[in-house]
Amino acid sequence: MSQFPQSLRAWNTPAFQAVLKQEIEQLDAGCLPLQKGLSSSSYVTDRPFQAMIISVNEEAGLIRAKAGIFYTGIIAGCSCADDPTPIDEQTEYCVVRLDIDSTTAEATVTLLEE
Repeated sequence: MSQFPQSLRAWNTPAFQAVLKQEIEQLDAGCLPLQKGLSSSSYVTDRPFQAMIISVNEEAGLIRAKAGIFYTGIIAGCSCADDPTPIDEQTEYCVVRLDIDSTTAEATVTLLEE
């Protein structure tokens, strides 16, 4: 489970979306469902990803945010010497929902089908 303490402190301030974006981008890629969100490649690269905050609201003790994640993937070949498949990066995009507990700052991340 990820933690978003700076975002929780910034909640209800003009800086909230920028702080949330920064905390998302500092996460290890393994904390996000990027592999499940692939649409045109087969493996997520280790390149940095970018987040875009789409919407934010509060409900029942949660700060619920919807974010778009831009990242890269590759189509992995067999790694044979004569494999003609080039290692070509593809831009990927997925939408996630973050449910941040408004008391503990712990968050769950869910891939959305959008």
